Amino acid sequence: MENPDLAVEAQKLTRLFGDFVAVDDVNLAVKRGEIFGFLGSNGAGKTTTIRMLCGLLTPSSGKARVAGFDLATEAEQIKQNIGYMSQKFSLYDDLTVEENIDFFGGVYGVPLDRRQARKDFVLQISGLENRHTTMTRLLPGGWKQRLALGCAILHEPPILFLDEPTSGVDPIARRNFWDLIYRLSAQGHTIFVTTHYMDEAEYCHRLALMHRGRIIAVGPTATLKEELKSHHLMHLDSSDPFESMIALEGAEGILETAVFGSGLHLTVRDPAMASAIIWHELSKRQIRIDRLEVIQPSMEDVFVAMIEEEDRKAP
Repeated sequence: MENPDLAVEAQKLTRLFGDFVAVDDVNLAVKRGEIFGFLGSNGAGKTTTIRMLCGLLTPSSGKARVAGFDLATEAEQIKQNIGYMSQKFSLYDDLTVEENIDFFGGVYGVPLDRRQARKDFVLQISGLENRHTTMTRLLPGGWKQRLALGCAILHEPPILFLDEPTSGVDPIARRNFWDLIYRLSAQGHTIFVTTHYMDEAEYCHRLALMHRGRIIAVGPTATLKEELKSHHLMHLDSSDPFESMIALEGAEGILETAVFGSGLHLTVRDPAMASAIIWHELSKRQIRIDRLEVIQPSMEDVFVAMIEEEDRKAP
């Protein structure tokens, strides 16, 4: 199991906590320079998988290579060749911006003759050139987030693991953070990022969808959406979404119903036949239809459909 074109490889990676299977036979192949997204709800196993790949948690079984090093025998070399940013940003609030950078420069063993240049780089990408003496606890979430990312790449690691790095920050800060991720990817870094935000999934080159510890689908977002083409998606706005859902669940030709915003998304076999059934079922209940049309699936639709399909298969 060694491919020079891959930054991360995993085969049958599994982690048990007692009788609980947190990660179940995970297989991965992440290309060098790729932004690879790990999408799943909280508790799906994303963080446990990342912690194993970073050498922070020992797998119960399976094998993996990260940056060309074997997870079982070369965990320390892996740690030296990756950057890791957790949901908590991993910064020290009682240090200034500059002191945090200096501290992590020492932790990561950045050569003395490179430290000033790397510090200047982190201050530049985080937009904190004029706030280097500010106490970190006083920074807004978006700036703190970018500073944490900068500290994680002080030692210029080829692979960067980001575990739900945008959790708890506002949408503008999230967008700016992803601009920074793209810049790092363009410079050759491999980015492995977990998220539960569906819009962020669209930014990744490829995605793995994770549910109950297992990977249920892998591919570019366009490919994953294409897998829903055997079904059709319709959007319904009505005067009573809740009653509409009750009326349409299990109706002939309607495969799935899901709340989406203030309306419903309906997965159907045949839009023309489904449309007639929807009008018939809702008119019987005196529910007004304000909008009913075929739409293109979003990543949220793909994720919901695949999870529901997995749940139907479960014993």
